[in-house]
Amino acid sequence: MILAAAGSAALLTGAYVFQSLGYAPCKMCLWQRWPHMAAIALGLIAIARPAWPVAALGALAALTTAGIGLFHTGVERAWWEGPASCSGGASLSGVSGGDLLSTDTLDRVVMCDEVSWSLLGLSMASWNAALSLLLAGLWVAALRRAA
Repeated sequence: MILAAAGSAALLTGAYVFQSLGYAPCKMCLWQRWPHMAAIALGLIAIARPAWPVAALGALAALTTAGIGLFHTGVERAWWEGPASCSGGASLSGVSGGDLLSTDTLDRVVMCDEVSWSLLGLSMASWNAALSLLLAGLWVAALRRAA
C-alpha cells in the first residue's frame, strides 16, 4: 500500500514539476490530481492501519485517475468531445465583456483537447493513465494480501 501511495506521490510531484517548468495544467489535468492526493492520504493511513478497506479505496483512487486520464487522452486525440469549458468547442455565451477583459485570470487558457507535452507519442494524460493502472495493480495486490 505504501509503495502504491508513493507511486501516486511521484506522479503528483511530476505534475507539479511540469507545472513549474511552464506547462500549465488544463481543467482535466487538475481533475487527475485529486485521486492521487487521496491515494497518498490512504498510504499514510496504511502506515498505521494496513487494512483491506484502505487498499480497496486506494485501488479505487488509482482506477479513478486512470479513468480520467483515459478520457482525457480520448479528448486529446479527438475520439470524443471533452468538457465544453476547456475544449475546442467552448462557447462564450454567458460571459460578459468584463469577464473577457479581466486580468484576474491566468496568462494563458489551457485547452483540454491540446497536447502540451508528449513522450514516445503519449501525452501526460496518457502516461498518467498507464502508470495509474500499474498503481491500481499494486493496490489490488495489497488488497489480496490484507484480505
